[in-house]
Amino acid sequence: MKPIVIGIMSQEQIRARVLAIARGDYKPKPSEPKIWFTSMRSLAEVLSDENRGLLRVIQESKPPSISCLAELTGRKPGNLSRTLKTMSNYGLVELKREKNHMRPVVKATTFRIVA
Repeated sequence: MKPIVIGIMSQEQIRARVLAIARGDYKPKPSEPKIWFTSMRSLAEVLSDENRGLLRVIQESKPPSISCLAELTGRKPGNLSRTLKTMSNYGLVELKREKNHMRPVVKATTFRIVA
């Protein structure tokens, strides 16, 4: 699995970059970050030791649902669901709808951080 490149930049800089891309003034290089955080603190919250461990559990056990993952990790389903939704918003996890449940799928377990 390829490492995901993560960048850190202020909200104003991210906004200016997105607008420049939308106008066609700037074309991002393939090696540039795809995921952006506004601070090291926010990055550290999403990629905490506990959350990286969660990514490893998902990668290794491939749970069929969030409730199965909750049993594997000992976490409450509601708390786990919020964590997975946040990670999904950043593109670290994909939540695939299957029948009556959501199946978490890891997009990456290694990261390269560009500050």
